[in-house]
Amino acid sequence: MLPTDTVYGVAADAFSSDAVQRLLEAKGRGRQSPPPVLIPNTAMLAALAAEVPEPVSVLAEACWPGALTIVVTANPSLSWDLGETGGTVALRIPDHPLAIEILNETGPLAVSSANTTGDPAARNIEQAREMLGDSIAVYLDAGDVVGDGSASTIVDATELTAEGGSLRVLREGGVSRERIAELLPRVTIEP
Repeated sequence: MLPTDTVYGVAADAFSSDAVQRLLEAKGRGRQSPPPVLIPNTAMLAALAAEVPEPVSVLAEACWPGALTIVVTANPSLSWDLGETGGTVALRIPDHPLAIEILNETGPLAVSSANTTGDPAARNIEQAREMLGDSIAVYLDAGDVVGDGSASTIVDATELTAEGGSLRVLREGGVSRERIAELLPRVTIEP
């Protein structure tokens, strides 16, 4: 359990299928709901994505670290099992110094909000423990999460190209649709 800029998150080594499976079980989720992966820097985006078209770079440079999760086509050479991803991976750099410090030490972590499916996400360790109890091995307490409690915005960038293409907003949160449209004027923003 670690803090992020939006909520507390349940974290697991993204390259350990057993750890990812335990994360999904703690959350009460199946493999059809793969967790996003938190990364420490944009260089990791280039390593984990099959390609990084210019519009994805623009989004990453403008919104990371921060509350934007970008779904990209995963590098096919990766040996991980996050669940039923359809060949994609959802990536984000959190805007929280402790999370970044941990990610710099561990590398990519599969992370999902600290809650059971359907419940509000934990904004402090007490709430997280109440929901998840002993299913979590280690709780890192960094106090209450600062901010308005908005989840990250999730965008599907798998149809973006160097020339533009289209982007789907899967969940609106900390980064508005308007901000994304402002950053990517040549891209069609789909609901």
